[in-house]
Formats: sequence, C-alpha cells, structure tokens
Amino acid sequence: MKIQIINGPNLNMLGKREPGIYGNSTFESYLQLLKNAYPDIELDYYQSNVEGLLIDKMQEVGYDIDGIVLNAGAYTHTSIALHDCIRSLPCDVVEVHISNVNKREDFRHHSFISSACLGVICGFGLDSYRLAIEALIQKSKAQ
Repeated sequence: MKIQIINGPNLNMLGKREPGIYGNSTFESYLQLLKNAYPDIELDYYQSNVEGLLIDKMQEVGYDIDGIVLNAGAYTHTSIALHDCIRSLPCDVVEVHISNVNKREDFRHHSFISSACLGVICGFGLDSYRLAIEALIQKSKAQ
C-alpha cells in the first residue's frame, strides 16, 4: 500500500509555530514514528506553502497510490481549486487537521475540500495523521 501525506502552508513550522495549538514536535520526527508503526506501507511526505504546488503533487501521485492524507492548512478554508483537484483523482483523500478547527475562529469552520474527501479527522494533534492512515487501510481492506 502507498500513501502520500501532503501538508500545506505553515506546516513546515510545526514544533515552532504556536506550540499551544500545534505541539512541540516537527512533522519530520512524527513521520518517522508513522513509518516505524506502518513498515508495510510506503509513506511519502510532501509540504508546500504554495497552493499550485499542492495541486501539482496530488495530480502527480494521485493515479499511482492508494490514498492521500491532506492537511491543506489555511487553503482548506479558501481553495476551490484544491476541491476540484481532489474530485478529479481516483484515489481516496482524507482531510486532516491537527487542531479542532470547529473550536477556533469562525472562518475555520468552513472547509471547501471536505465534500470532495473520503472523510475528515481533526482535533487529535499529530495523531490525526495516524487516524487518517487507519481509515485508508480499513477502506482498502473493505474493497
């Protein structure tokens, strides 16, 4: 099984950015824990602060992998282009957020990408990514 993890804007700052919301760990250190926990799954990681590059990456890999775990960051709340890209892909996409976006500012309560995704996981810190991987594994077993 192959899963692509994609992080959007400002998520390269994990471990430094608002640790009260996002924690003290970098994503790279968490990624190693995921790879250790899922040795039979090929987990690849990509991060960009640029919306078009996120779309390019999803189009590049979305036809050759089993699923995408996507934390689109602030683009979640603004990007119809990401929504359209997700809908064009044959693989499943799970939307994730580290924080519970529904407990934050009002503008974070609406996602333009949720309706194109298999599901949404938010509010469990970095463990949201593991939960998304589990969802993709269960979906593949059910097929």
